[in-house]
Parts: sequence; C-alpha cells; structure tokens
Amino acid sequence: MTGWDKEYLHNKKDYMELFDRVMQKEQETNIEFLEKNLSARLGRNVVVCANGTDALYFALLSKNIGPGDEVLVTNFSWISTASVISMAGATPVFCDIDINTYHMSFDSIKKMYSDKVKAIIYPHLFGNMSNTSTIKEFCKEKNIVFIEDACQSLGSSYNGVVAGTIGDISTLSFNANKVVAGISGGGAIITDGDTEIFKKLRKHGNNEILGYNSKMLLFNAQIINYRLNKLDSYIERRQEIAKQYDEALKDFVIVQSNTGGHNYHKYVIRLQNKKIRDKLKEKLGAKVHYENPISENKMYNNIKHRKDITYVSKIVSDTVLTLPLHPYMTQSEIDTIINTILIILEQDNSKFVDSMKKIIGDDLFDKSLINETTEDIYDHIVEKTYQLPEYIEEVDFKDKRKLKIAFNKFYENITTNTK
Repeated sequence: MTGWDKEYLHNKKDYMELFDRVMQKEQETNIEFLEKNLSARLGRNVVVCANGTDALYFALLSKNIGPGDEVLVTNFSWISTASVISMAGATPVFCDIDINTYHMSFDSIKKMYSDKVKAIIYPHLFGNMSNTSTIKEFCKEKNIVFIEDACQSLGSSYNGVVAGTIGDISTLSFNANKVVAGISGGGAIITDGDTEIFKKLRKHGNNEILGYNSKMLLFNAQIINYRLNKLDSYIERRQEIAKQYDEALKDFVIVQSNTGGHNYHKYVIRLQNKKIRDKLKEKLGAKVHYENPISENKMYNNIKHRKDITYVSKIVSDTVLTLPLHPYMTQSEIDTIINTILIILEQDNSKFVDSMKKIIGDDLFDKSLINETTEDIYDHIVEKTYQLPEYIEEVDFKDKRKLKIAFNKFYENITTNTK
C-alpha cells in the first residue's frame, strides 16, 4: 500500500549507487545535509531524530511540560500524537473533531481549556491542512504552546502557508507509510529558535541533561534526502490519483475536503455506516485510520486523562476507510478499486430500495413528491432503513404516502448530491 517497493525498482540504479557510496562511510556521522535540505524548504531551523514520536516528545520536553500540566490533543489521530503527552508526565485532554475536516474542533478546544493547559498538539490529519488562525490566536491569548504535528503533511499547504511552518515548534515523520519515508523511519523538529536542546535530547543529553538515543544513521538520512528531492513529483501523482477517486466516488461516499494543498498521505472516504465500511474494507483489503478514538484504546484505562464528549470522533472512526494510494499505482489498480466500491454500494442501495418496496409497493419513485414535507419521523425511518435495510420491517407507521414522500426526498439527495 505504500508503494516503496515499486519506487525502488523504478530507481534501482540510483539506489545501488547510493548504497555503494554511503556504505564506504561511517554511519554515525554528520547528517546536516538533510537538515539543511529541510531547512531550505521550510525556512526554519531543523534537527532530525530517530522518528516522529521522538520529535513530538522532545517538543514537549523543550518547553518543560510535565507533571501537573495539561495538553490539548485530538481524539482522532495516530496514538503517538497523544501518548507523548503521558510520556512527558503531563495529562492529555482529548478534544473532538470537525466532521468535515477531521481536525480539532475549536469549540471543543475552548470547552476543554483549563488554567493547567500549557500546550496543544495539532495534527494536519491525512495530509490535509485547514485554517488554524483562530486556534493560533486562542493559543497566543492563553499563552499555550502551539505544537504543529506535521508528521503526515510534508509538502502540504493552505493558502500558500506550508506545513511545518506554523507551529511554535513543528514536527515531521519519515515513517514507512509517509509521503517521504526512510528505510528505518526518521523524524524532525522544526523551530525558529535555538536548536541546541534538541541536539542534546537526541544524543543522551550530551551527558549534561537526561537525554535519549534518537540518532539517525547516515544511510537512512541519504535515502530520505534522495526521496525528499522527488517530493513535488510524488505529491503531483498522488493528487492525480485522488482526483480520479474524487470524480468517481463523490456522489456515493463522503470524500475528504481538500483546501488545495493536500499531499494525500492518506485518501480517506466515509461511508454511511460501519457495516458497509467493513464490507468494503474486507473486499478491498483496505485499512482504517483510525478504528477507535484514541481515548478508547485499552492503555487509557490506566492513564490519567480528560476528554470531551467526542461523539464526532466516534462516528468518523466507525465509518472511515483508507483507499490504496501511492505514486506508482497503475491505472488498472485505480479502476479496480473504484469499480469495486461502486458495485458494492449499488448492491447495498438495491437492498434499501427493495426493502422500501416491500412496504410501499413497486410504484416507489415519484420525483413530484420531493418538494413536499412530512413529519420528521418518516424522514428518520427512511434514513435508518438506508443504513440497515431490514429496519423497515420492524417499524409501525400509519401513512404510506408520507413514507413515499420521505423516500423520494432522501433518494434524490443520495443519488444527485454528495452526502
């Protein structure tokens, strides 16, 4: 699903030459060339380390965030976005997300704020960015450190503002599933300030402070640097594939919003219910990012935390599906994924129509009814039947005409508009 095996074969000669050149050098040596390349792209100071988790952890430690402090964080992301908070001894405060962007909800952030909050970790999920100006202003007002988790968004932008440039401290990851990946992961810390604290933390504290073994070896840095120089072409191809998905699927599923600078680290769709999502997951051999809100993971049964009522995070966890996407996909692979989704959704749509016919009769469709109104209960019955076709058989109702009106309104919506 990552495509790096195909990428290697396509560029095998380059990799063999790189391997031969690098293996004649010490591996625990200067990797400033990668930091300089990243710095030139982002216009900020960069320190690389072993992985994106360490980068986030070091960001917290550099601001002396620890026991007694709280950190605002999304409840819908990869677990390390939040686990680093507990690693630092602070308390994660889980916020809900916006239903359209899957990013942290400002309303939830305001609701969960307390005087103990010292930082926020804000990820650009799946590589898409959105407007953070209101949240950044709130952080400035409350003296909260804005830590930008750009681990999934290298190369992404919003209105010309590039990921990795908006945080008080920002972080990157070069894990195997990223748009640019190392062969053994990798991470980076990005700041406008002094970098010495990060250089110490990644190398046992230079025997001056408590530090960690978070070095990046030369060969890995060279692989990342080689791929970093191809980033624009990678993203361009990802966007081309995503556009095909959008055009083919937008009238049948909810596609992720794109503000124009999406790197498509992940291409995520959302289905109307978990049952259909799981059916597609099995048929496509696809993955779900992420199947549970972070706070529902077993580890948080024994870890101190606070959380909002994150029902949107739960809805999204139950209904999202990640489709295969990488720059080396063939047109045949893309077409197969699209056609499989459309066939399965059509099968489920037929079950919905057949279920309604059992009650209303074969004369089910009448577009002249779509502007008429009914009581909310009929709209609810139709929507519930769409999610679970057998539901209609369990419901008592008095007026078949009103049910027919509700059906035609709903069917017109799902067949002509993006849900």
